[in-house]
Amino acid sequence: MNYQRPLRLGMVGGGEGAYIGNIHRLASRLDGAWQLVAGAFDVDAEKGRAFALSQGMDEARSYGTYLDLIAGERGRADKVDAVAICTPNFTHYPIAKALIEAGFDVICEKPITATLEDAVALEKLARESGRFVGVTYTYSGYPMVHEARVRVAAGEIGAVRSVQVEYPLEWMSKPIERQGNAQAAWRTDPKKNGRGGSIGDIGTHAYHLAGFVTGLKLQALTADLATFVEGRALDDNAHVMMRYEGGARGLLWSSQVALGNSNGVRLRVFGETGSLQWFQEQPNELLYTPLDGRVQIIKRGADDLSVDAKVRTRTPPGHPEGYLEAFANLYVGFAEAIRARRDGRAPGALGQNLPLAYDGLKGVAFVEAVVDSAEAATPAWLTPVAV
Repeated sequence: MNYQRPLRLGMVGGGEGAYIGNIHRLASRLDGAWQLVAGAFDVDAEKGRAFALSQGMDEARSYGTYLDLIAGERGRADKVDAVAICTPNFTHYPIAKALIEAGFDVICEKPITATLEDAVALEKLARESGRFVGVTYTYSGYPMVHEARVRVAAGEIGAVRSVQVEYPLEWMSKPIERQGNAQAAWRTDPKKNGRGGSIGDIGTHAYHLAGFVTGLKLQALTADLATFVEGRALDDNAHVMMRYEGGARGLLWSSQVALGNSNGVRLRVFGETGSLQWFQEQPNELLYTPLDGRVQIIKRGADDLSVDAKVRTRTPPGHPEGYLEAFANLYVGFAEAIRARRDGRAPGALGQNLPLAYDGLKGVAFVEAVVDSAEAATPAWLTPVAV
């Protein structure tokens, strides 16, 4: 896409050494739709200022706190168009709330908040204010995930019977939160992460992916959470059985202690007349199996793919695309949605089917229901709020 100017991006958190902050910066730059111009990058203002300078930014637009950022930017003729929140979960709500109330659009890491109460309030604020709030459920940025969504909606596999989705990692198989790993430390602290451990950190990705592709609405769930690393305060492994409206069933597994798995996101959707399978570590292929036919490998870049997949495809077949490109698809989609709203027009294909505030609310409601189910005295089927 060609723009008169990139949208101006601010960032809270995500400074030196922050993995997800760097991903946001790389993804936002990939299409030329955004330019990072301001930020409150670190709780240590001097470190934040040094980081801003290392990124070639104006020192005057490096702020000590998000409140300083709001105060400094809101009166500028060239103020930021949106602010990315790249901080631990428990800070998302106050930062997003303040930004929305000050008139800024928001791009927020998932989960959107640490508590359901805050998620409900933030979604309501976003809806009533008309501000744009995008949530970075990364896997909905992949072209072949969109292709799978289109094929399910078109009835190519018939009515969905079963959905299996998993997100196993191995990085927390040891108590690294007690060995100086700052990323693990806040993720295992209920006060900073919320009630769900693996289910909140990565299980929400899996839950969103399953619903995004199938279009199914969750009716009820029952869950078993485990904490395998001794002394850890939150779950590091989760198994969830799901019942969807219309009768489909689902299984979800998330784990931070699954040795041999670096980022093993997998989705399998089984219908009456066929199935679709997508594996994040082979993201450019979608496996389609019809009831009375052979397995077909559908490749990204093929001429007969849907528009939804084509607009998110960047390189010819055989040239791999992956995580950064999927994240960038979200960012360019957010930009298109914001521009379309300002222009009073319908967004183009890239600005549609994006993860927004309500998707963030659904993710938090899912986590709350999973933890409630797991903590029940007897196995309990619970209906999440607002899913």
